[in-house]
Amino acid sequence: MDLKQHIAIVEDWPKEGIKFKDITPLMNNGDAYRYATDQIVEYARDKDIDLIVGPEARGFIIGCPVAYSLGIGFAPVRKEGKLPRETVKVDYGLEYGKDVLTIHKDAIKPGQRVLITDDLLATGGTIEATIKLVEELGGVVAGIAFLIELSYLDGRKKLEGYDVLTLMHY
Repeated sequence: MDLKQHIAIVEDWPKEGIKFKDITPLMNNGDAYRYATDQIVEYARDKDIDLIVGPEARGFIIGCPVAYSLGIGFAPVRKEGKLPRETVKVDYGLEYGKDVLTIHKDAIKPGQRVLITDDLLATGGTIEATIKLVEELGGVVAGIAFLIELSYLDGRKKLEGYDVLTLMHY
């Protein structure tokens, strides 16, 4: 299946010069969403994954159906102040500043094999921060899966040494 047929390109959003890759048409199409999810599930099966981790919010959209299909859990990574119990946190750089990501301190047990999921690999900052959280808790990042990679932004450089699956490249 050509998943790019289910991605809407929105010109000049959220600002002029950006060609935003909108995944909602893919999510609206049950066959395409299932196909994309199944591709990530097959990737994960070979990696003996114990837990799926995804950053808010689109990492939830990708990771939760994968976790369900594999019969394993999902741990959310959220912005600071959004998780109700004790967390660990990491600061990370954004294109226009800094932000903080958190995960519950008990979300990952040492040695658990983790698959990180998200919709898009752009500059790699969010996933780099997510990796730091997983590893700080003793998890092993066994793989990272994305629907889309914006290859021209070179975010993969921040993920060197990790096994990465991307379903579409722009």
